[in-house]
Amino acid sequence: MSDDNRILAEDVTYAYEEADKNAVNHLSLEIREGEFVAVLGHNGSGKSTFAKLLNALYLPSSGRVLVYGMDTADDEQLWNIRQKAGMIFQNPDNQIVATVVREDVAFGLENLGVEHDEMVRRIDEALESVHMTKYAEKEPHMLSGGQKQRIAIAGVLAMEPSCLIADEATAMLDPKGRKKVLDTVRRLNKEKGITVVWITHYMEEVTEADRVVVVSDGETAMIGTPREVFSKVEKMRELHLDVPRMTALAQDLREDGLPLRDDILTVEEMAEEVARLLCP
Repeated sequence: MSDDNRILAEDVTYAYEEADKNAVNHLSLEIREGEFVAVLGHNGSGKSTFAKLLNALYLPSSGRVLVYGMDTADDEQLWNIRQKAGMIFQNPDNQIVATVVREDVAFGLENLGVEHDEMVRRIDEALESVHMTKYAEKEPHMLSGGQKQRIAIAGVLAMEPSCLIADEATAMLDPKGRKKVLDTVRRLNKEKGITVVWITHYMEEVTEADRVVVVSDGETAMIGTPREVFSKVEKMRELHLDVPRMTALAQDLREDGLPLRDDILTVEEMAEEVARLLCP
């Protein structure tokens, strides 16, 4: 695959000043166009640092990061990189800069000097994409946390990125808000082909990802499909990570002698498997 169609981290290391070890340590990863890649890791594992390296918020101490063929170390490409790979942060309040929703979504476009008619088109499409059109004239501070996060996503979408990098984007939301934000991002991935890098500590959020990357001590500890990764329950627990609830339940039942398969992820799959055993 051409470098112009992917994000590529090559032997990337990053160390914070005065830290006694690398936050990211010789990490290599290819993220292909249109993928939904989930990144998991315990607190301090390096997953958020890695996200910021992909968006050129941090530059590698060694190695390199290529974003659609552009080296993040190239100052002249900085805005092009951030336009191609938009970042969504944990706290939406940190991304909202205007007093009206429509003006907030317009902020990045104004900085790029986008013409008025084109700006209006992009704002309308972005708000429609996150189902927030009816809030266009509202004050952001009057919205719920989940609504604010969807406005933050709209602001990134208006830049017409190829990739969304979400760094714990649902961490501050209640379950309902988390579901709406995740559903929005999944839909954008499937319908518009936008590449997604989803950093999270909620295991259930990644069951439908194309790939899961588990980071520990700044290194890739596991890479695979959700079924491949979560079937290794003991390995995940060694890395101080949980697994989806149904996966954990299946593991407990297997230990009690029930012959369930080891790659169950959802309630529906658990129900099907139990039904199979009861009605062979």
